[in-house]
Amino acid sequence: MTAAKSLQDTFAPSNRCFGCGPANAQGLRIKSFVEGDELVARWRPEAHHEAFTGMLNGGICGALLDCHCNWAAAHHLMGVRGEQVPPCTVTAEYKIALKRPTPTDGELELRARVVETVGDDRAWVEGELLAGDKVTATCRGLFVAVREGHPAFHRW
Repeated sequence: MTAAKSLQDTFAPSNRCFGCGPANAQGLRIKSFVEGDELVARWRPEAHHEAFTGMLNGGICGALLDCHCNWAAAHHLMGVRGEQVPPCTVTAEYKIALKRPTPTDGELELRARVVETVGDDRAWVEGELLAGDKVTATCRGLFVAVREGHPAFHRW
């Protein structure tokens, strides 16, 4: 990752999303960066994110992957459309597979890549949550750019 600003800080500094909103003081506040054809984030859990001592709650795993994959789709669709700002995207569907317990004693890594684009408003994304070199959870989801009239339109 570079010293550049994250996608969230660059394009959505006022976003209040629980998972990725920089303006949500009680949220997870992930910071996603472009690395080649992937989006990468590093995040450090705290004790209040645990399901039990030393292990991350499965719902938090899902929230991390949902938001990170959503940003991968938004960034990708921005390029597909030839725009300077990503479209506001929402999760249409996603599936999380919890592969093994995710420890909370260190930094975690999120990786996401677009695997299929449908038109200029939909992207299928696959993502992983890693603790060290071990994949602890995976995600596959469909993310859709919303149009005017949708509550998420212009949310960032």
